[in-house]
Amino acid sequence: MRAIRIHEYGDASRLIYEEAPLPEPRAGEVRVKVEAAGLNFIEVYQRTGTYQGMLPFTPGAEFCGVVDALGEGVAELKPGDRVTTAQGKGAYAEYAIVEAEKAVKVPDGLSSEEVAAVTLQGITAHYLALSTYPLKKGDTALVHAAAGGVGQLLVQIAKLRGARVLATASSEKTKIAKEAGADEVIKYAEAPLNVRYSLDFESEVKRLTDGRGVEVVYDGVGKTTFHKSLNCLKRRGMMVLFGQASGKVDPIDPQLLNQKGSLFLTRPSVAAYLQDRAELLWRVNDLFEWMLAGKLKVRIDLKFALKDAAEAHHYLEAGSTKGKVLLVGAQ
Repeated sequence: MRAIRIHEYGDASRLIYEEAPLPEPRAGEVRVKVEAAGLNFIEVYQRTGTYQGMLPFTPGAEFCGVVDALGEGVAELKPGDRVTTAQGKGAYAEYAIVEAEKAVKVPDGLSSEEVAAVTLQGITAHYLALSTYPLKKGDTALVHAAAGGVGQLLVQIAKLRGARVLATASSEKTKIAKEAGADEVIKYAEAPLNVRYSLDFESEVKRLTDGRGVEVVYDGVGKTTFHKSLNCLKRRGMMVLFGQASGKVDPIDPQLLNQKGSLFLTRPSVAAYLQDRAELLWRVNDLFEWMLAGKLKVRIDLKFALKDAAEAHHYLEAGSTKGKVLLVGAQ
């Protein structure tokens, strides 16, 4: 088969398009013919060596496609089933492997591309809004980077939960955040990416809430938004730090949370919110139900051929994405 392989860590030129052995499913696994694979920033970290593993390897964990072969003991899936996963292995290839218990059947009516575009980011948005801080009618949430992949989905799910959503987005993306359903969109200052989040959104949030603040802040930005976000919370509010696009947050004294109103702080991860298959099916099937009903829209930004994975990584690293980036075929 054709695949992208990384033989040494480095820049995007290290993504080599070449012939690779066809993977064989082990016990409990299935092999999938990949129809679409989702790109995620963790693969940049893996490519550069920030996260290291055994070389050479094929990156990618999120993909949708058709089951091609079964490992020993697999009973719940069969060849020809269309499945999706965010926990697979080797998605940047014509064929990839996933444990059967981490694959979810895809219903008719949804394309493989839109499913690959929603699986990981949709699971993230789902657990943030339904589990980390379970939004309810009457809550007000602040969603940072609301025009990003997770942000757009999180805004929509928050509105389905009955919450009021205050969103932040760069000026060229405010329309996207508004189309996702945000009640108010606060523009970031025009500046280079590493300081883009310096706008005093705190004063805007205070103005829009008549000084009360919000029940929850969903922050995937990190370093440049963290402390002002704490100031946006009402007493006993929750700070949900789920990413660090602008860098790691410096250590803080827990006493600060007391001083700002007995605040809660959490740093969730996908793995902690996919504890078993029942939880996986709940989250993914909710996404499918909303998509089929037209209640959740998935925005695909750009699609690249598998051989152009390096170009896709350049685009991802530029920080200008307006939705999901996909790899969609060997040619």
